[in-house]
Amino acid sequence: MKVLKLGLPKGSLQDATFDLFNRAGFDIRVGTRSYFPTSSDSELECILFRAQEISRYVDEGVLDAGLTGQDWITENQSDVHEAAELVYSKATARPARWVLAVLEESPVRTVQDLQGKLIATELVTCTRKWLSAKGVDARVEFSWGATEVKARLVDAIVDVTETGGSLQAANLRIVEEVMTSTPKFIANRDAWKDEWKRRKIENLVLLLEGAIRAQDKVGIKLNVPKDKLDAVLAKLPALKKPTVSPLAGDDWCAVEVIVDEAFVRQVIPELKRAGAQGIIEYPLNKVIP
Repeated sequence: MKVLKLGLPKGSLQDATFDLFNRAGFDIRVGTRSYFPTSSDSELECILFRAQEISRYVDEGVLDAGLTGQDWITENQSDVHEAAELVYSKATARPARWVLAVLEESPVRTVQDLQGKLIATELVTCTRKWLSAKGVDARVEFSWGATEVKARLVDAIVDVTETGGSLQAANLRIVEEVMTSTPKFIANRDAWKDEWKRRKIENLVLLLEGAIRAQDKVGIKLNVPKDKLDAVLAKLPALKKPTVSPLAGDDWCAVEVIVDEAFVRQVIPELKRAGAQGIIEYPLNKVIP
């Protein structure tokens, strides 16, 4: 049996990744001490790695494909095929931000104030390139994690954040943004040339993108008298035109549409007042355009 070796990120993105795959139709589970998740798809062999390592293993052919951030692809200078950008995360749908941060009471106001100073980060290569582009000569040392703590021991840190809340809680102030990063589905270049593996990756990407697209949307079904159809349709935004189907008899239509979930509480009362009946709201697993 042909198998695709797939690297999944262990750590902060693990739960969000498993949830995404489950919504895409793949039941993936792992024990608390295991690095080898089980999958309902027998053609997938999943292995958990730190996100920092996945692009290297994909580049070297240890993995056929994997999910990791653009930050680590760039940091590792990995030569991989980027099959898709998958905008999901542990907290928000916004890109992760790598930022230069200092203690709130620090005199540092701009990156130029760090000339000749010491910066700690996990993202050493990218930070050095960014500083060089800014014309700043500073020492950059590798941090093995818990970088926020080191802000009291060095002049500045470069750390990753989504909302900035954890930095604020640690009494840190953002000076500048170094880069943004979103998760990427990447493939080994030789694996991408293999027809079966490429098709398998393309199928995975299609379903994962569909699950992301459906995350904040719901479907609505409703029945409408034909003489009130125009008034009801005027209340309905949609990805495309609503589906309108005749019901038994000549006086009623069934309408089906996809809307943003946040919009539902506003639109359902308006649909009812416009003449709709039998309104049903239902969740979506995937939306494939």
